[in-house]
Amino acid sequence: MRQPDLPDGVQRVWAALQSKGHPHEPVMLDGAARTAQQAADALGVAVGQIAKSIIFRRLSDDAAVLVITSGDRRVDESKVSALVGPLGRANAAFVKERTGFSIGGVSPVAHAMPCVTLIDQDLFRFEDVWAAAGHPHGVFKLHPRDLTSLADAPVADVVESAPPSHNAIKMLADKAVAVRAMAANIPSPCISVCQMDEGSGLCVGCYRSLEEIRDWSVLGANQKKGVWSDIEQRLAAVAAT
Repeated sequence: MRQPDLPDGVQRVWAALQSKGHPHEPVMLDGAARTAQQAADALGVAVGQIAKSIIFRRLSDDAAVLVITSGDRRVDESKVSALVGPLGRANAAFVKERTGFSIGGVSPVAHAMPCVTLIDQDLFRFEDVWAAAGHPHGVFKLHPRDLTSLADAPVADVVESAPPSHNAIKMLADKAVAVRAMAANIPSPCISVCQMDEGSGLCVGCYRSLEEIRDWSVLGANQKKGVWSDIEQRLAAVAAT
């Protein structure tokens, strides 16, 4: 069923999801979610739970190559090339022509033309993820396993290995100190490394619990500062040991 108040790109995505019997319809966010961090903040989830769509141009036949990857990961172009052939960069016009969507709103489904598609295996760290729904404000919820049928694509190792560095942790600690003096616009602690430690129950990148990550977008300034205070204590405990 068509919803006239939704943008055309979101309409196409919804129709594709309905044709596959997907249980979750697209939703429109109040603000743009052109980046994985923006989407994660708006939804109150870990940035790794954003299934971002990266488009390359295959040099051999000019085909569009879509890599659906976890929001906290960087695509390893050499790994993708080893699977599909040498790649080139895709400009905004190429992305729009091949997918029918603008950069920042590329959905994993309902493309204008068929794409060669690969799914990042790191998405399977999460029970639920969110993908773009054909518009910078549009997203839809799914389980990573849904991507294999929705996008008709295989799961592969396509990203760089990037554990948090000592410098990144130091930057997090310095940021926690700076937050003490802030009264508003409290920044997110996320450093784009979303991996939960089973022992502590905390993200190894930002030292937050899943509950703290999930609730971040709805917290008030004082509550966010409270989370930062807890992070500062956790970092001090790590330094002490």
